[in-house]
This record gives sequence, structure tokens and C-alpha cells, in this order.
Amino acid sequence: MFELYLAAQAAATTAQAAQTQGVIVYERAFFDAYQPNSAFDLIARVPGFSFDGGADVRGLDGAAGNVLIDGQRPSSKSDRLQDVLGRLPASQVARVELIRGGAPGIDMQGKTVVANVVLKTGTSMKGLAAVSNKAVYDGRNLPGARLEGSARFDGKTLEGTLVYGGFVDDGAGDGTRVRRDASGVPVRVGEVDADGDGVQNLASGSYETPLYGGKLRINGRYNSERFSFKQVDKSAAGTDIEKNFNDEYEREIGLRYTRDLGPRNSLEAVFLHQEEDEQFDADFRSGGFVAEFGQHSLTKEDIVRGVWKFRPTATLSFEGGAETAINTLEGKTAYAENGLAVALPSANVDVEEKRAQAFVTGTWRATPKLTAEAGLRLEKSTISSTGDVALEKDLKFLKPRLSISWAPIAQTQIRASIERKVSQLDFGDFVADSALTTGQVRAGNPDLDPEQSWNGELTLERRFWKDGVATLTLRHAELTDVIDRAPIFTASGDVYDSPANIGDGTDDSVSVTLNLPLEKFGVKGGLLKGEGTWTRSEVTDPTTGKARRKSGQHPIDWELAFSQDLPAKGVKWGLEAYGAWRETYYRFSEVETYKLRTFVITYVEYKPRPDITLRAEIDNLTARNFVRINQGYSGPRTTAPLAYTDTQNLEFGRIFFLRVRKTFG
Repeated sequence: MFELYLAAQAAATTAQAAQTQGVIVYERAFFDAYQPNSAFDLIARVPGFSFDGGADVRGLDGAAGNVLIDGQRPSSKSDRLQDVLGRLPASQVARVELIRGGAPGIDMQGKTVVANVVLKTGTSMKGLAAVSNKAVYDGRNLPGARLEGSARFDGKTLEGTLVYGGFVDDGAGDGTRVRRDASGVPVRVGEVDADGDGVQNLASGSYETPLYGGKLRINGRYNSERFSFKQVDKSAAGTDIEKNFNDEYEREIGLRYTRDLGPRNSLEAVFLHQEEDEQFDADFRSGGFVAEFGQHSLTKEDIVRGVWKFRPTATLSFEGGAETAINTLEGKTAYAENGLAVALPSANVDVEEKRAQAFVTGTWRATPKLTAEAGLRLEKSTISSTGDVALEKDLKFLKPRLSISWAPIAQTQIRASIERKVSQLDFGDFVADSALTTGQVRAGNPDLDPEQSWNGELTLERRFWKDGVATLTLRHAELTDVIDRAPIFTASGDVYDSPANIGDGTDDSVSVTLNLPLEKFGVKGGLLKGEGTWTRSEVTDPTTGKARRKSGQHPIDWELAFSQDLPAKGVKWGLEAYGAWRETYYRFSEVETYKLRTFVITYVEYKPRPDITLRAEIDNLTARNFVRINQGYSGPRTTAPLAYTDTQNLEFGRIFFLRVRKTFG
């Protein structure tokens, strides 16, 4: 574990020495003034750290977030890392270790910064009960409840969670829809009333026990979500009604066994099984026209992973291992217009992926100021499909990675990395999809190759004052086999939009982050945190042959948060702003753009007693709107003229959130 590495570093006895080595240790007392409730609250207050919950990918490699617990990543995939940390009471945390640029004994998995939450040892019993309610501006009330418990005794750990909660689609609301012809003349002006909400039920648990000189951890999780959406569009031409229903069920069981094989060697073995069963139904009615779409998908994943770790010295470590996974998808789609079935490309497809990966990683702290990490992964997979499309393909990729961190002077660190990345194919792209509001039914495409890229990254981090941190990161990627949108033609001459490999491209971004304590400005306990990313990409549009941005990419993303802790009064309050974004999808006969305005949250927490927390929150304080612009062409965009521009502008009001939380033990 990483704390063994720290114990071996005699020079790391001061905060300054730890910073020079790229590891900063924040003892539990550092966070007391922030009145934390959970481990996630501690992580949120670590200077210079931005939480990353991980990626939704198949397999364990690459799915991990940037937080470890006692030197290990959680063995569950479907359980969000934020929820795992949120269940850990702050009182159980001994310290948080911030690892910047790599450290012996830690597999960074491509992350440049990782936080390790070190828990206290000994016997304890902790519990939590919370009730909440979301009061939506239109009169809907969405109650929620959470019950959690954990016990540590004789080296064993038992944890359990039960959650019930309602949620709302804040991209729906009331507004207008205007369709204009090519000359800009309105041909349809209507009023839109849209709303969507759902409910979640979750049960999870885990048990860890000593076994044969090591530790065995068993975890299980069951989650169900039901969501419904309805949109009514009224105009002089008539009334359009769309209804969507989505039922989703997830099941997971995992096993992890870890054992030290001496003072320098350790072994980890993981098994994981996941299932996700989803049924989606859509119904669209306009005058005498009726369109019905249904899709059922069942995905399964089985993973076996083994890792051997070797630490010959305190400054050098190696890891080697292998992972194998079997993923399957059973997808069935049906579409009908006015009761008559319409054949779709790749409507019913069963997919199987057999994937294996071997990897080796080495980390060397060459000097107190210089650390290097190198890794190599070999991935092989076979993907086959049956049903409407029968094919099989074998894929093999080498994925090297090299990262270096250097601290030339105190308080300053430079991190550089180069890595070859290979994306995973999205099984959802293999099966047909729908967007009935715009009259679009989209084909699936099982004959896709993964997108590949060479990625370079350079980060400059500067720490100032007591806990101030600023970073600047530059990224560049050379892309191959970019997955975007392209037309697909059927034997009958019909043409549909479909996912496709469209060639090569580039992707560049600039990111800045800031952690600014405000005491020097007279705001005691105040903190300002922010981050922003500017992105630019270039690919060749398969329809027009012209250069454009990748579909779905945001040009700018930013967020800003102010908080102030007043421990003498038991109060914490703050404001959070999540910046407006825009994304555009380029299809063969339409260009679809979504715009979401800035989302603002304000909150106040009050602790009348150490074991009781009251939180009041106003979400969407600015009542921001959601805009969808659809530019439709009478044929392929390269030859056909613009036929219409359809603009939908929906306003969603405020949500008032109240929660009472009681801890035990």
C-alpha cells in the first residue's frame, strides 16, 4: 500500500519535502474547519485536486477514477466513485495523500494526479439516515431517502446502503418552437410543454474479511430506474405529442482478493459480473400520423483481472498483469408508421466481444525532484455480431505510455506525458435509434473500428500562499479512424444517418484550474475554485468533404464555485456555476445543435449538532433555458438546399432542495 512507501521516505517529514517529491499529505485535522460529513467532502477541499469519477467503459482498465481508498480502487464499476466516497464518514479518514505525477507502488492508470484516502484502523460502527425532497417550480415534489451503515471489527468490514429517490429532467420545460423555411419566414409557431421525471431504487452491500493471509472483498449492487417523458407541441397546424418511457435494471457482483507475498511483493485478483436490462419505448402522434419505436437491450460483462506488484526499493516499483473480459449485447428494435412495420438497418443485432489485455508498468523516482512512469499495454479482441448483420473482426493494439514529472523549484511542478489511446466501441452504436420529435430514425452500424489517437499533454502547476494552486494544461491528439456520423444506404435506396469511421483528425485543448483561498482578501474561510477548458478539433465531414469540428464536442466548458465555512456558527454556504455549453451533430441531411445556458446552485448547510446536518439548496437559480436548433435539408447537405430551421427554446424553473441528515456512531 502507498502508506508503506511513505513510511520509507524519511525525507517526507515536512509538507515542503512532500511537495518536492510530488506527494502532499493532508492530515485529518487539515479539514476540520470545513465541517466535512464524508470522504467526498474531504476530497472536494484538497487544494489543486479536480475529482474525476472515471469513464463508462467495458473492463476495469481505464474505467477507474482518480481517487484510491487505502491504495486501491473500488472493485465495483456500476457504483459511482462519488457515491462510494459519499458513504465513507469523514470521521473514518486518517488522512488524504495527493500524488502528483506518479509514485512508486501506485498505478496512475493514465491520471496525472491521484488522491489516496487512508482510513483509520480499529473497531467502529457508523450509520447514516437522510430524508430529502425536491420541490420543482411546476408543483412536482420528488422525495428521497437514504440509509447507510458500516461496521469494522476483527479486521472485517461490513457495509450496506439503501436509496430511494426521485429525479427530474432539467432539459425539459415550457417554451416555444418555431420552424422557418429557407428564406427565414415562419411556417409554424407553437407552444411546447415538456416534462420528464423518474425514480431510482438502489441496494448495495459489501463484506471484507481476512482470508489465507490476505483480504477478500465481496460486493453486490442492484439498481433500477424508471423514467417517463412527455412533450406536447401546439400550433395552428395542430398538436404533436411525444411520449417516451425508459425502464433500466442493473445488477452487479464483484470479488477482490489481495495478498502480500512478502515485504516487496503483492498480488491482486478481481472478478466482476454485470448485467443491464433496458427497455425504451417512444410514441409520436401528429394529426393522423402515428410513429412507434421500441428498443430492448440486454448487456452483460464478465471480467477477470490479476495484478502482481513488485517494489525492489522505496524509489522503484513494477506492476504486471492481465485482464480478460467477455461482453455481450442482445439488441432488438421495432419501428412502425401508422401501424405498418418499417425495416431499419441493424434493427436486431446480437454482439459478443472477447477481449484480453496484458500490461506492465514501472515507476521510478530518479531524484526527489524527478519521477518517471512508463507502461505498455497489449490489447486483443474479437468482436462478432449475428442477426441483421453477421460479421466478425479481430483487433490488436499496442498502447504505450510515458509520463514524467519534474519539480525544478519549490512549489512548482511540470508534468509531461505521451500515450497511445484506443477507444472502446459503443455497443449502442450497433443498433438503430430514434429521435421522433424531429422525425429521424437512425441506423446502427456493427462494422466499426475503434478510434485511435496519440496524445501529448503538458501541465504546469504552481502552488502559492498557503493552499493556493493554479495549473495550465496543454493537450494535442492525432486521431485515426474517428467515429462520427455518416450516411448509410439500404438495398431499397433509402438513406439513414449512422455512426461510422470517417478518417483522421486532430484534437487540441487548453485547460486552466484555480484554487484560491480568500482569507488574504478579508473573507475568512472563503474559497474560490474554478476550471475551464477550451477545445478545438478538426475532421473531414463525410457528406460535404469539408473540415469541421467533431460531432458533440463542446468548444468551451467551465465551472466556478465559491464557498465559505463558518465553523463557529456551524454554517457553510456557497454558490456553484456550471458554464453554458454548445454541441453540434453533423448528419447527412441535418445539422442539430443543442445549447444549455449557465446552471447556478446556491446552498447553505447548518449543523445544530455534530451528528445532524440540514441542507437547503436552490438549483437552477437563474432559470436557464435549453435550446435545440435543427437545420433540415431536402437531401444530402453537399447538394441539397436548406429546407427549414426548427428552433425549440424551453425554459426550466428553479428546484428547491431540502435534506436532513443524521449520523450514528
